[in-house]
Amino acid sequence: MNERYLHPVMFAGTGSDVGKSIVAAAFCRIFRQDGYHPAPFKAQNMALNSYATPEGLEIGRAQAVQAEAAGIPCHTDMNPLLLKPSSDHTSQVVLNGKPMGNKDAYDYWKPTPNSSQRGGEIDFRKEVCDAFDRLASRYNPIVMEGAGSIAEINLKDRDLVNMSMARHAKADVILVGDIDRGGVFASVYGSIMLQSPEDRQLIKGVIINKFRGDMRLFDGGRKMLEEICGVPVLGVIPYYKDIFIDEEDSVALEQKRRQLAEGKVNIAVVLLRHISNYTDFDALERDPRVNLFYTNNTSDIQQADIIILPGTKSTLDDLLELRRNGCAQAIRRAHREGKMVIGICGGYQMLGQTVSDPDGIEGTVMSLPGLGILPVHTTMTAEKTTRQVTFQFNGQTCQGYEIHQGVSYSGEGIEVEGERVVMGDHCIGTYIHGFLDNAPVIEHLLQDMSHDSRPVQSLAAFKDEQYNKLADHVRRHVDIERIYEILKS
Repeated sequence: MNERYLHPVMFAGTGSDVGKSIVAAAFCRIFRQDGYHPAPFKAQNMALNSYATPEGLEIGRAQAVQAEAAGIPCHTDMNPLLLKPSSDHTSQVVLNGKPMGNKDAYDYWKPTPNSSQRGGEIDFRKEVCDAFDRLASRYNPIVMEGAGSIAEINLKDRDLVNMSMARHAKADVILVGDIDRGGVFASVYGSIMLQSPEDRQLIKGVIINKFRGDMRLFDGGRKMLEEICGVPVLGVIPYYKDIFIDEEDSVALEQKRRQLAEGKVNIAVVLLRHISNYTDFDALERDPRVNLFYTNNTSDIQQADIIILPGTKSTLDDLLELRRNGCAQAIRRAHREGKMVIGICGGYQMLGQTVSDPDGIEGTVMSLPGLGILPVHTTMTAEKTTRQVTFQFNGQTCQGYEIHQGVSYSGEGIEVEGERVVMGDHCIGTYIHGFLDNAPVIEHLLQDMSHDSRPVQSLAAFKDEQYNKLADHVRRHVDIERIYEILKS
């Protein structure tokens, strides 16, 4: 065997939001730094934050971030199955980057005569395993991410993403537990003990994540955990606040509900029920001139300097809610008073004159008037546009990507090109995600509002720096050599 070959490694979790995605991203960068050619993989993802591959297909944002950390282009084989929630009970199923329609949660998860099949004639288990095999033929090691908790025993026979995927990949599993939420001993021990003997043998170690305080206070706990679980604790990673990695889980939004601030350009992102791709605003949020926060408080919206309507998975449903809660009126009033209003993707559709869904693509609401700020009319279509794009802004070339359903037309019935940025009187609308990642756009928005002249680091350089900082942080607190021994044995 090639001495440089490493087994696939899966970072599985004791629950959701324990830090699996971030730990996987860290190891994608660590393996790359150490001369390997890693790639991320998550068989099935559930998220509204997605990304367009170079081929114009759709994957979960977390795997795109992990690919970036690994220094490679993202590909649908890294996340072959993506579920995008449309409501509490239904999700759009995206298979190998292409939408396959909506599925009710029960219909998706219910057993079928062939337990490897769900969703009618589609054999999802074969699809995700084939994707892994293709990826493993091109990269090494494969850095796998589990989903939620590995101890959901009621779903065990239908599992595509956790231990069944680890068995197929012959992966070494490292269990990640979150000590910050409490109960880490019970969650780690229970997660391991609820596995079958076969699956328990795949778990080669534990990483404790989000530790706060003096690390020495956990020395005894570390030994206790090893004794009761029978596997080594490979590291205890402290909580950090000074490393910025794109996050996929909407739990992160709870940390971003800040208030108006003196001496800053206050930017209010309207908090929608079905908000998607909120990573669109990370570059603005990091700008030292800016105080960016998420809100549906009408007073805060009217007082903000800039108002952004973000992307959404359900444009009509969220537009209806904006009318009910008073936000639509607050946005229109702020615009009349001269405030800058920006709409991204679904938010752009809402800023137009009308949004129509004659075929019921999104649901039962057939048509609604928009906010009437931009001269466009939108009709929902079954076909989804997914692509990476370049566009011109103030004479400079910028980059972004599109993931949307619906076609927008001007008042004359002429289709508005996807790459085009529609600008009105102190208003901008575009389908382009990543629009606000571009320095020319940010400078245009802030040039007359801020007296802070500090230079802003380019997004690419900033991201590269953050991945390196994350890798350094994990190296300091995880036994990397022990992990290499596990992956080579």
